[in-house]
Formats: sequence, structure tokens, C-alpha cells
Amino acid sequence: MADSAETVKKTVETATAQVKASAQTAQAQAEKIQAAGAQAFREAADKSVAGLAELNVEGKKNLEAVVASATAAQKGVETLSAQTVAYSKKSWEDGVAAAQSLAQARSVQEALELQTNWAKSAAETYLAEVTRMTEVITASVKDSFKPINERVTASVEKFQAAR
Repeated sequence: MADSAETVKKTVETATAQVKASAQTAQAQAEKIQAAGAQAFREAADKSVAGLAELNVEGKKNLEAVVASATAAQKGVETLSAQTVAYSKKSWEDGVAAAQSLAQARSVQEALELQTNWAKSAAETYLAEVTRMTEVITASVKDSFKPINERVTASVEKFQAAR
């Protein structure tokens, strides 16, 4: 009976030791898994924060490009407006001067010549002014789109590099 009790006692001790060893192994694996999970979470959080920071920087650059574009467009409109006002004033003054010249004409022939010369001059001036306005509009559009085009190009290059 003593041998049986001793055998049971050893069996229990062996089983207890095996359970303790299994429990320690499981605990070590659980700690390893928890540490790996925490590390993966930290890395994902760091990547998310870095991505948000980069997105914020890109958003700021995009906003700056839109502001620069709007500023260039406004400058073009101001130039075009000043040019239009100056042309309108000169055209009005030339028309008044032509009307005064016509009023002083001494013959129908002279009036027709003055009228023809004024009409030719007015048409040439108008065409020259339209050409100048077209150049201002073209330059303004080009200047307005330049900052946006630069941002689009930079974004495309960044996306292609990320692939």
C-alpha cells in the first residue's frame, strides 16, 4: 500500500510538473503573441500617423497651389480690365475727335475720306487690341494653371514612386 501511495504521489507530482511546464510554455507563448500583437499595432499606428501627416502636407501644398492659381487669375483679370478701360477711353476719344473732324469737313468728298480713314484706323486699333487681349488671356490662363499642373505632376510622380 505504501508503494501504491508512493506511486500515486509520484504520478501526481509528475502530472503536476507536466501541467506546470505546459502552463509555463503556454504563458510564454501567450506573452510572445501579445508582444508581437502590440508591436504590430504600434507599427500600424505609426504608419497611420505618418500617412495622415503626409496627407496633411499634401493637402496644404494643394491649397497653396489653388491660392496661387486664383491669385494669378485675379492678376490676369485686373490686367485685362485695365487694358479694356484704357482701350474704351481711347476709342471714345478717337471717336469724338473723328466726329469733330467730320463736322468741319468742307465737302462730301472730304467727309467720306475722313470717315474712311477713321473707320480703317478704328478697325486696325480694334484688331490690335483684340490681339493684345488674347495674349493677356492666354498668359493669364497659363499662369493660373501652372501651380495646379505642378501639383498634379508631383502627385502623379509620388503615386508612381509608391507603386
